[in-house]
Amino acid sequence: MTDERQPVGVIGTGLMGTACAKRLLGAGFAVMGYDVHAGKLKQLEALGAGVARSISEIARGCGQVVVTVFNTEQVEDVFEGRDGLLAARPKGSAPLVALCVSTCDPDRIAALAARLAAGRLRFVESPISGTSEQTANGEGLGLIGGERAAVDEAREVLDAICPRRRYLGAAGNGGRTKLAINLILGINRAALAEGLVFAERMGLDPAAFLAVARESAAYSQIMDVKGAKMLAGDFTPHGHVTQSLKDFSLITEQAARLKQRLPLGETYGELMKGCIAHGEGELDNSAVIREIRRRTLDNA
Repeated sequence: MTDERQPVGVIGTGLMGTACAKRLLGAGFAVMGYDVHAGKLKQLEALGAGVARSISEIARGCGQVVVTVFNTEQVEDVFEGRDGLLAARPKGSAPLVALCVSTCDPDRIAALAARLAAGRLRFVESPISGTSEQTANGEGLGLIGGERAAVDEAREVLDAICPRRRYLGAAGNGGRTKLAINLILGINRAALAEGLVFAERMGLDPAAFLAVARESAAYSQIMDVKGAKMLAGDFTPHGHVTQSLKDFSLITEQAARLKQRLPLGETYGELMKGCIAHGEGELDNSAVIREIRRRTLDNA
């Protein structure tokens, strides 16, 4: 990257936003971050990024922006709010290229993309399949939707954040793909946790069992990503329980619109609600093993 280039803005500097910023900084981009939580900005500043005081400052000072806020409502506000990107982008400036990494309602994202004026803002849907740790290591899979021209314009930023990616067509398809993948991932996490608890209850050594399971027909990547965390009780977050519940709420809402029951997905959502009820919402979603351990016949 050359020093003359504008920095890339990152709006929302939680786990995924910080992972994206690390990727960008590592690729030589200057980064300017904004978050409503000052503590998160201090962490980003310690990595070598600049700090903005508002979305308006991002809109004025950056040519490309990565949006990694929590939910669909926040995404819409970032783009269309009174102090959002569209309102703050100076008239006559080059179109702002905005990548939306947040996992959102795909129908609302498609509608948002259709509302945005291409002459002022070019929208790229880019949720990432993978934990924040996997994303920081360049192992996440970008699920890209939007107009080809906008995606091409964002190529260098996409190369930095998610060198592995698939183009999936119109905006909304990235989110639809992400929700279907997350459905499988959540169920796999719960299945692993349940298998570990079951093996432990039968008197097997959980670590030895996990090693055997990795070599078995039951193997899934989730054993590598979450198995050691479950065994160690290390729930340092790479993806919060609250985030998982938000995603599964989106999944079940989409399924309801399609009149499709998702019995395993509904069960996983209830497990996440159980974790939250026990004050575990900010833990890593591998904490699902705690909720499964609590579900004994004595507690039924």
